[in-house]
Amino acid sequence: RSPAGMLLLAAGLLLAVAAGGRGSPAGEQESPPGSRFVCTSLPLDAAGAGCPLPPVPMQGGALPPEEELKATVLQLRETVLQQKETIGSQRDAIRELTGKLSRCEGADGKSATGAWKNEVGKGKDTMGDLPRDPAQVIDQLSRTMQTLKDRLESLEHQLRANVSYAALPGDLREMLQRRLGDLERQLLSKVAELEDEKSLLHNETSAHRQKTETALNALLERVSELEKGNSAFKSPDEFKVSLPLRTNYLYGKIKKTLPELYAFTVCLWLRSSASPGIGTPFSYAVPGQANEIVLIEWGNNPIELLINDKVAQLPLFISDGKWHHICITWTTRDGMWEAFQDGEKLGTGENLAPWHPIKPGGVLILGQEQDTVGGRFDATQAFVGEMSQFNIWDRVLKAEDIMNIANCSINMPGNIIPWVDNNVDVFGGATKWPVETCEERLLDL
Repeated sequence: RSPAGMLLLAAGLLLAVAAGGRGSPAGEQESPPGSRFVCTSLPLDAAGAGCPLPPVPMQGGALPPEEELKATVLQLRETVLQQKETIGSQRDAIRELTGKLSRCEGADGKSATGAWKNEVGKGKDTMGDLPRDPAQVIDQLSRTMQTLKDRLESLEHQLRANVSYAALPGDLREMLQRRLGDLERQLLSKVAELEDEKSLLHNETSAHRQKTETALNALLERVSELEKGNSAFKSPDEFKVSLPLRTNYLYGKIKKTLPELYAFTVCLWLRSSASPGIGTPFSYAVPGQANEIVLIEWGNNPIELLINDKVAQLPLFISDGKWHHICITWTTRDGMWEAFQDGEKLGTGENLAPWHPIKPGGVLILGQEQDTVGGRFDATQAFVGEMSQFNIWDRVLKAEDIMNIANCSINMPGNIIPWVDNNVDVFGGATKWPVETCEERLLDL
Protein backbone atom coordinates (compact mmCIF):
# COMPACT_ATOMS: atom_id res chain seq x y z
CA ARG A 1 0.00 0.00 0.00
CA SER A 2 1.03 3.63 -0.37
CA PRO A 3 2.62 5.66 2.44
CA ALA A 4 -0.56 7.76 2.64
CA GLY A 5 -2.63 4.64 3.36
CA MET A 6 -0.23 3.58 6.12
CA LEU A 7 -0.50 7.00 7.70
CA LEU A 8 -4.30 6.80 7.60
CA LEU A 9 -4.23 3.48 9.42
CA ALA A 10 -1.92 4.81 12.10
CA ALA A 11 -4.09 7.91 12.53
CA GLY A 12 -7.23 5.75 12.86
CA LEU A 13 -5.55 3.63 15.51
CA LEU A 14 -4.54 6.69 17.50
CA LEU A 15 -8.03 8.15 17.38
CA ALA A 16 -9.57 4.88 18.54
CA VAL A 17 -7.23 4.62 21.50
CA ALA A 18 -7.81 8.23 22.42
CA ALA A 19 -11.58 7.69 22.37
CA GLY A 20 -11.30 4.58 24.54
CA GLY A 21 -9.15 6.36 27.07
CA ARG A 22 -11.89 8.90 27.82
CA GLY A 23 -9.80 11.93 27.34
CA SER A 24 -6.45 10.46 28.47
CA PRO A 25 -4.01 11.98 26.03
CA ALA A 26 -1.34 9.99 24.37
CA GLY A 27 1.95 10.16 26.13
CA GLU A 28 0.46 10.14 29.72
CA GLN A 29 1.70 7.61 32.24
CA GLU A 30 0.38 4.16 31.84
CA SER A 31 -2.93 3.57 33.71
CA PRO A 32 -2.76 1.58 36.92
CA PRO A 33 -3.07 -2.11 36.63
CA GLY A 34 -6.58 -3.32 36.45
CA SER A 35 -7.82 -0.40 34.40
CA ARG A 36 -10.17 -1.26 31.60
CA PHE A 37 -10.37 0.32 28.10
CA VAL A 38 -13.19 0.33 25.63
CA CYS A 39 -12.10 0.19 21.98
CA THR A 40 -14.36 1.37 19.17
CA SER A 41 -13.62 0.90 15.49
CA LEU A 42 -13.66 3.99 13.28
CA PRO A 43 -14.31 4.00 9.59
CA LEU A 44 -11.54 5.13 7.27
CA ASP A 45 -13.44 8.13 5.99
CA ALA A 46 -13.80 9.43 9.58
CA ALA A 47 -10.04 9.48 10.09
CA GLY A 48 -9.44 12.24 7.56
CA ALA A 49 -10.75 14.96 9.89
CA GLY A 50 -8.25 14.17 12.58
CA CYS A 51 -5.22 13.52 10.44
CA PRO A 52 -4.95 15.93 7.53
CA LEU A 53 -3.11 14.73 4.48
CA PRO A 54 -0.28 16.74 3.00
CA PRO A 55 -1.30 18.93 0.09
CA VAL A 56 -0.82 17.32 -3.26
CA PRO A 57 0.49 19.64 -5.96
CA MET A 58 -1.93 20.39 -8.76
CA GLN A 59 -0.98 19.02 -12.12
CA GLY A 60 -1.31 20.82 -15.38
CA GLY A 61 -0.86 24.27 -13.87
CA ALA A 62 0.42 27.31 -15.63
CA LEU A 63 3.98 26.83 -14.24
CA PRO A 64 6.69 25.40 -16.51
CA PRO A 65 7.51 21.70 -15.99
CA GLU A 66 10.83 22.52 -14.28
CA GLU A 67 9.24 24.94 -11.81
CA GLU A 68 6.36 22.54 -11.09
CA LEU A 69 8.87 19.75 -10.45
CA LYS A 70 10.82 21.95 -8.06
CA ALA A 71 7.62 22.80 -6.13
CA THR A 72 6.71 19.10 -5.86
CA VAL A 73 10.15 18.22 -4.51
CA LEU A 74 9.94 20.96 -1.88
CA GLN A 75 6.48 19.79 -0.77
CA LEU A 76 7.67 16.21 -0.58
CA ARG A 77 10.63 17.30 1.52
CA GLU A 78 8.32 19.09 3.95
CA THR A 79 6.08 16.03 4.10
CA VAL A 80 9.04 13.75 4.94
CA LEU A 81 10.19 16.08 7.71
CA GLN A 82 6.69 16.28 9.17
CA GLN A 83 6.33 12.51 9.02
CA LYS A 84 9.70 12.01 10.69
CA GLU A 85 8.67 14.33 13.51
CA THR A 86 5.32 12.55 13.81
CA ILE A 87 7.00 9.14 13.97
CA GLY A 88 9.41 10.30 16.63
CA SER A 89 6.71 11.84 18.77
CA GLN A 90 4.37 8.88 18.48
CA ARG A 91 6.78 6.05 19.16
CA ASP A 92 6.19 6.31 22.93
CA ALA A 93 2.46 6.55 22.38
CA ILE A 94 2.54 3.38 20.30
CA ARG A 95 4.41 1.53 23.02
CA GLU A 96 1.82 2.66 25.56
CA LEU A 97 -1.05 1.76 23.28
CA THR A 98 0.43 -1.68 22.72
CA GLY A 99 0.10 -2.42 26.44
CA LYS A 100 -3.41 -1.02 26.60
CA LEU A 101 -4.57 -3.07 23.60
CA SER A 102 -3.96 -6.24 25.51
CA ARG A 103 -6.55 -5.15 28.05
CA CYS A 104 -8.93 -3.40 25.66
CA GLU A 105 -12.42 -4.87 25.45
CA GLY A 106 -15.37 -3.99 23.37
CA ALA A 107 -18.64 -2.54 24.47
CA ASP A 108 -20.13 -6.00 24.81
CA GLY A 109 -17.42 -7.10 27.27
CA LYS A 110 -15.48 -9.25 24.87
CA SER A 111 -11.79 -8.95 24.55
CA ALA A 112 -10.75 -6.47 21.93
CA THR A 113 -7.88 -8.68 20.97
CA GLY A 114 -10.19 -11.60 20.36
CA ALA A 115 -12.61 -9.48 18.48
CA TRP A 116 -9.79 -8.10 16.40
CA LYS A 117 -8.62 -11.61 15.66
CA ASN A 118 -12.18 -12.62 14.71
CA GLU A 119 -12.44 -9.63 12.40
CA VAL A 120 -9.12 -10.47 10.83
CA GLY A 121 -10.20 -14.03 10.36
CA LYS A 122 -13.38 -12.86 8.70
CA GLY A 123 -11.41 -10.60 6.35
CA LYS A 124 -12.86 -7.39 7.91
CA ASP A 125 -9.72 -5.75 9.23
CA THR A 126 -10.90 -2.31 10.33
CA MET A 127 -7.29 -1.40 11.11
CA GLY A 128 -6.24 -2.01 7.52
CA ASP A 129 -3.34 -4.40 7.01
CA LEU A 130 -1.52 -3.27 10.16
CA PRO A 131 0.74 -6.11 11.40
CA ARG A 132 0.14 -7.55 14.82
CA ASP A 133 3.62 -6.56 16.13
CA PRO A 134 3.92 -2.77 16.59
CA ALA A 135 7.68 -3.03 16.06
CA GLN A 136 6.98 -4.27 12.56
CA VAL A 137 4.73 -1.28 12.00
CA ILE A 138 7.58 1.06 12.94
CA ASP A 139 10.01 -0.83 10.71
CA GLN A 140 7.57 -0.74 7.84
CA LEU A 141 7.04 2.98 8.30
CA SER A 142 10.78 3.49 8.43
CA ARG A 143 11.24 1.52 5.24
CA THR A 144 8.44 3.52 3.65
CA MET A 145 10.11 6.76 4.70
CA GLN A 146 13.44 5.56 3.29
CA THR A 147 11.77 4.60 0.04
CA LEU A 148 10.12 8.01 -0.13
CA LYS A 149 13.47 9.65 0.60
CA ASP A 150 15.10 7.62 -2.16
CA ARG A 151 12.35 8.67 -4.52
CA LEU A 152 12.88 12.28 -3.51
CA GLU A 153 16.61 12.02 -4.15
CA SER A 154 15.88 10.42 -7.51
CA LEU A 155 13.51 13.26 -8.32
CA GLU A 156 16.13 15.81 -7.26
CA HIS A 157 18.75 14.08 -9.36
CA GLN A 158 16.38 14.03 -12.31
CA LEU A 159 15.58 17.70 -11.74
CA ARG A 160 19.28 18.57 -11.65
CA ALA A 161 19.80 16.55 -14.79
CA ASN A 162 16.91 18.28 -16.50
CA VAL A 163 18.12 21.68 -15.41
CA SER A 164 21.70 20.89 -16.37
CA TYR A 165 21.05 19.38 -19.73
CA ALA A 166 17.80 20.94 -20.86
CA ALA A 167 17.04 24.24 -19.13
CA LEU A 168 20.54 25.64 -18.96
CA PRO A 169 21.47 24.90 -22.59
CA GLY A 170 18.17 26.47 -23.64
CA ASP A 171 18.89 29.57 -21.58
CA LEU A 172 22.43 29.56 -22.85
CA ARG A 173 21.25 29.32 -26.43
CA GLU A 174 18.82 32.16 -25.88
CA MET A 175 21.53 34.26 -24.25
CA LEU A 176 23.95 33.45 -27.05
CA GLN A 177 21.33 34.32 -29.65
CA ARG A 178 20.70 37.64 -27.95
CA ARG A 179 24.41 38.29 -27.76
CA LEU A 180 24.92 37.30 -31.38
CA GLY A 181 22.01 39.54 -32.37
CA ASP A 182 23.60 42.45 -30.51
CA LEU A 183 26.97 41.76 -32.11
CA GLU A 184 25.36 41.47 -35.55
CA ARG A 185 23.58 44.80 -35.10
CA GLN A 186 26.81 46.42 -33.93
CA LEU A 187 28.66 44.92 -36.89
CA LEU A 188 26.02 46.13 -39.36
CA SER A 189 26.11 49.58 -37.78
CA LYS A 190 29.89 49.67 -38.07
CA VAL A 191 29.73 48.47 -41.68
CA ALA A 192 27.18 51.18 -42.47
CA GLU A 193 29.45 53.79 -40.88
CA LEU A 194 32.40 52.49 -42.89
CA GLU A 195 30.33 52.58 -46.08
CA ASP A 196 29.35 56.17 -45.38
CA GLU A 197 32.97 57.10 -44.69
CA LYS A 198 34.01 55.27 -47.84
CA SER A 199 31.39 57.11 -49.89
CA LEU A 200 32.45 60.47 -48.48
CA LEU A 201 36.10 59.63 -49.05
CA HIS A 202 35.32 58.49 -52.61
CA ASN A 203 33.45 61.72 -53.34
CA GLU A 204 36.25 63.81 -51.86
CA THR A 205 38.83 61.74 -53.73
CA SER A 206 36.91 62.09 -57.00
CA ALA A 207 36.58 65.84 -56.57
CA HIS A 208 40.25 66.13 -55.65
CA ARG A 209 41.25 63.91 -58.56
CA GLN A 210 39.13 65.97 -60.95
CA LYS A 211 40.71 69.18 -59.71
CA THR A 212 44.14 67.61 -59.95
CA GLU A 213 43.51 66.35 -63.47
CA THR A 214 42.21 69.75 -64.52
CA ALA A 215 45.29 71.44 -63.11
CA LEU A 216 47.56 68.85 -64.73
CA ASN A 217 45.84 69.24 -68.10
CA ALA A 218 46.19 72.99 -67.92
CA LEU A 219 49.83 72.58 -66.95
CA LEU A 220 50.44 70.11 -69.77
CA GLU A 221 48.83 72.45 -72.26
CA ARG A 222 50.98 75.29 -71.00
CA VAL A 223 54.09 73.11 -71.17
CA SER A 224 53.14 72.05 -74.70
CA GLU A 225 52.72 75.66 -75.70
CA LEU A 226 56.04 76.56 -74.16
CA GLU A 227 57.74 73.57 -75.79
CA LYS A 228 56.18 74.41 -79.11
CA GLY A 229 57.11 78.05 -78.84
CA ASN A 230 60.51 77.67 -77.22
CA SER A 231 61.81 74.31 -78.36
CA ALA A 232 60.72 74.38 -81.98
CA PHE A 233 61.14 78.12 -82.41
CA LYS A 234 63.26 80.42 -80.35
CA SER A 235 60.54 83.06 -80.60
CA PRO A 236 56.98 82.97 -82.00
CA ASP A 237 58.02 84.57 -85.29
CA GLU A 238 61.19 82.59 -85.97
CA PHE A 239 59.69 79.86 -88.12
CA LYS A 240 59.11 79.19 -91.79
CA VAL A 241 56.48 77.35 -93.81
CA SER A 242 57.83 74.69 -96.18
CA LEU A 243 55.87 73.75 -99.34
CA PRO A 244 58.11 71.16 -101.03
CA LEU A 245 55.80 69.94 -103.83
CA ARG A 246 53.77 71.54 -106.58
CA THR A 247 50.34 70.18 -105.66
CA ASN A 248 46.85 71.50 -105.09
CA TYR A 249 46.69 70.40 -101.47
CA LEU A 250 49.82 71.74 -99.76
CA TYR A 251 49.18 75.17 -98.32
CA GLY A 252 49.19 77.38 -95.27
CA LYS A 253 46.30 79.43 -93.95
CA ILE A 254 46.29 82.67 -91.98
CA LYS A 255 43.73 82.45 -89.18
CA LYS A 256 43.04 86.17 -89.07
CA THR A 257 41.24 87.97 -91.84
CA LEU A 258 41.66 91.46 -93.22
CA PRO A 259 39.55 94.48 -92.36
CA GLU A 260 38.50 96.94 -95.01
CA LEU A 261 41.71 98.54 -96.27
CA TYR A 262 42.41 101.69 -98.24
CA ALA A 263 46.15 101.04 -98.28
CA PHE A 264 48.46 98.21 -97.30
CA THR A 265 52.05 97.01 -97.23
CA VAL A 266 52.87 93.29 -97.57
CA CYS A 267 56.40 92.04 -96.78
CA LEU A 268 57.81 88.50 -96.65
CA TRP A 269 60.92 86.45 -97.00
CA LEU A 270 60.76 83.68 -99.59
CA ARG A 271 62.97 81.17 -101.34
CA SER A 272 61.65 79.47 -104.45
CA SER A 273 62.82 76.10 -105.69
CA ALA A 274 60.62 75.81 -108.80
CA SER A 275 60.87 76.93 -112.39
CA PRO A 276 59.55 78.25 -114.59
CA GLY A 277 57.69 80.60 -112.30
CA ILE A 278 57.56 80.54 -108.51
CA GLY A 279 53.79 80.05 -108.42
CA THR A 280 51.57 81.92 -105.92
CA PRO A 281 53.23 83.04 -102.67
CA PHE A 282 49.85 84.27 -101.29
CA SER A 283 46.26 85.03 -102.30
CA TYR A 284 43.34 86.79 -100.62
CA ALA A 285 39.78 85.96 -101.77
CA VAL A 286 36.47 87.40 -100.64
CA PRO A 287 32.93 86.38 -101.55
CA GLY A 288 32.30 87.50 -105.10
CA GLN A 289 35.97 88.15 -105.85
CA ALA A 290 38.55 85.33 -105.72
CA ASN A 291 41.36 87.67 -106.84
CA GLU A 292 41.02 90.46 -104.28
CA ILE A 293 44.80 90.44 -103.67
CA VAL A 294 47.11 87.95 -105.39
CA LEU A 295 50.89 87.76 -105.89
CA ILE A 296 51.70 85.22 -108.61
CA GLU A 297 54.37 84.17 -111.12
CA TRP A 298 52.87 81.65 -113.49
CA GLY A 299 54.94 79.88 -116.12
CA ASN A 300 57.21 82.21 -118.08
CA ASN A 301 55.12 85.27 -117.25
CA PRO A 302 56.61 87.98 -115.03
CA ILE A 303 55.52 88.18 -111.39
CA GLU A 304 52.20 89.98 -111.13
CA LEU A 305 50.13 91.76 -108.47
CA LEU A 306 46.35 91.43 -108.79
CA ILE A 307 43.95 93.70 -106.88
CA ASN A 308 40.24 93.24 -107.50
CA ASP A 309 41.22 91.19 -110.54
CA LYS A 310 43.26 94.11 -111.96
CA VAL A 311 46.89 93.29 -112.85
CA ALA A 312 50.24 95.06 -112.51
CA GLN A 313 53.53 93.45 -113.55
CA LEU A 314 56.34 93.83 -111.01
CA PRO A 315 60.06 94.05 -111.86
CA LEU A 316 61.03 91.34 -109.35
CA PHE A 317 63.40 88.42 -109.97
CA ILE A 318 63.22 85.83 -107.21
CA SER A 319 63.36 82.45 -108.94
CA ASP A 320 67.05 81.75 -108.34
CA GLY A 321 66.46 79.50 -105.30
CA LYS A 322 67.86 82.01 -102.78
CA TRP A 323 66.31 83.89 -99.89
CA HIS A 324 64.86 87.26 -100.93
CA HIS A 325 62.98 89.91 -99.02
CA ILE A 326 59.95 91.22 -100.95
CA CYS A 327 57.73 94.22 -100.05
CA ILE A 328 54.71 95.56 -102.00
CA THR A 329 52.79 98.70 -101.16
CA TRP A 330 49.45 99.90 -102.54
CA THR A 331 46.96 102.66 -101.91
CA THR A 332 43.49 103.19 -103.26
CA ARG A 333 44.37 106.80 -104.17
CA ASP A 334 45.06 106.58 -107.87
CA GLY A 335 45.90 102.88 -107.39
CA MET A 336 49.57 103.66 -106.61
CA TRP A 337 51.87 100.70 -106.00
CA GLU A 338 55.59 100.06 -105.20
CA ALA A 339 57.77 96.93 -105.42
CA PHE A 340 60.84 96.36 -103.19
CA GLN A 341 63.31 93.49 -103.38
CA ASP A 342 65.94 93.02 -100.66
CA GLY A 343 65.29 96.54 -99.38
CA GLU A 344 65.55 98.31 -102.75
CA LYS A 345 62.65 99.85 -104.67
CA LEU A 346 62.70 98.24 -108.11
CA GLY A 347 59.42 99.52 -109.53
CA THR A 348 56.39 101.73 -109.02
CA GLY A 349 53.12 102.35 -110.84
CA GLU A 350 49.57 103.60 -110.58
CA ASN A 351 46.03 102.97 -111.76
CA LEU A 352 45.90 99.57 -110.12
CA ALA A 353 42.25 99.27 -109.00
CA PRO A 354 42.11 102.96 -108.08
CA TRP A 355 39.60 103.99 -105.44
CA HIS A 356 38.76 100.39 -104.64
CA PRO A 357 38.89 99.54 -100.95
CA ILE A 358 40.03 96.03 -100.04
CA LYS A 359 36.98 94.09 -98.88
CA PRO A 360 37.03 92.56 -95.40
CA GLY A 361 36.19 89.03 -94.19
CA GLY A 362 38.06 87.05 -96.83
CA VAL A 363 40.45 84.10 -96.64
CA LEU A 364 44.22 84.51 -96.81
CA ILE A 365 46.09 81.47 -98.21
CA LEU A 366 49.85 80.87 -98.45
CA GLY A 367 51.17 78.88 -101.41
CA GLN A 368 47.98 78.52 -103.48
CA GLU A 369 45.81 80.65 -105.79
CA GLN A 370 42.10 80.54 -104.95
CA ASP A 371 39.45 80.19 -107.62
CA THR A 372 36.79 80.23 -104.92
CA VAL A 373 37.02 81.51 -101.38
CA GLY A 374 39.37 79.09 -99.59
CA GLY A 375 39.52 76.44 -102.34
CA ARG A 376 39.72 75.19 -105.91
CA PHE A 377 43.47 75.31 -106.03
CA ASP A 378 45.41 74.76 -109.26
CA ALA A 379 48.65 72.75 -108.90
CA THR A 380 50.26 74.62 -111.80
CA GLN A 381 49.89 77.85 -109.83
CA ALA A 382 51.16 76.49 -106.50
CA PHE A 383 54.22 77.92 -104.80
CA VAL A 384 57.12 75.54 -104.23
CA GLY A 385 59.71 76.58 -101.68
CA GLU A 386 59.84 78.24 -98.26
CA MET A 387 58.52 81.49 -96.85
CA SER A 388 58.71 83.39 -93.56
CA GLN A 389 58.00 86.75 -91.91
CA PHE A 390 54.75 87.35 -93.78
CA ASN A 391 53.40 90.64 -92.35
CA ILE A 392 50.70 93.08 -93.44
CA TRP A 393 50.22 96.70 -92.38
CA ASP A 394 47.25 98.93 -93.08
CA ARG A 395 49.43 101.72 -94.47
CA VAL A 396 52.25 102.34 -96.88
CA LEU A 397 55.56 101.89 -95.12
CA LYS A 398 58.38 104.29 -95.76
CA ALA A 399 61.23 103.17 -97.91
CA GLU A 400 63.72 103.48 -95.05
CA ASP A 401 61.56 101.21 -92.85
CA ILE A 402 61.47 98.62 -95.56
CA MET A 403 65.24 98.86 -95.93
CA ASN A 404 65.77 98.42 -92.21
CA ILE A 405 63.50 95.36 -92.17
CA ALA A 406 65.31 93.84 -95.12
CA ASN A 407 68.81 94.35 -93.70
CA CYS A 408 67.75 92.99 -90.28
CA SER A 409 68.15 96.36 -88.55
CA ILE A 410 64.66 96.32 -87.07
CA ASN A 411 61.86 93.82 -86.53
CA MET A 412 58.45 95.31 -87.34
CA PRO A 413 55.54 92.86 -87.12
CA GLY A 414 52.47 93.76 -89.15
CA ASN A 415 49.76 95.61 -87.29
CA ILE A 416 47.03 93.81 -89.28
CA ILE A 417 48.59 90.38 -89.89
CA PRO A 418 51.70 89.61 -87.80
CA TRP A 419 53.89 86.56 -88.44
CA VAL A 420 53.35 84.45 -85.34
CA ASP A 421 53.16 80.70 -84.92
CA ASN A 422 49.63 80.52 -83.48
CA ASN A 423 48.25 82.54 -86.41
CA VAL A 424 49.39 80.12 -89.14
CA ASP A 425 48.01 76.64 -89.87
CA VAL A 426 49.49 74.24 -92.43
CA PHE A 427 47.67 71.55 -94.43
CA GLY A 428 48.31 68.72 -96.90
CA GLY A 429 51.87 68.00 -95.84
CA ALA A 430 53.09 71.57 -95.52
CA THR A 431 55.29 71.96 -92.45
CA LYS A 432 56.66 74.60 -90.14
CA TRP A 433 60.35 74.64 -89.30
CA PRO A 434 62.73 76.91 -87.43
CA VAL A 435 63.90 79.55 -89.85
CA GLU A 436 67.43 80.69 -90.45
CA THR A 437 68.40 83.91 -88.76
CA CYS A 438 67.96 87.15 -90.59
CA GLU A 439 71.74 87.46 -90.95
CA GLU A 440 71.96 83.99 -92.46
CA ARG A 441 69.29 84.92 -94.95
CA LEU A 442 71.27 88.04 -95.87
CA LEU A 443 74.35 85.93 -96.56
CA ASP A 444 72.25 83.86 -98.95
CA LEU A 445 71.62 86.88 -101.20
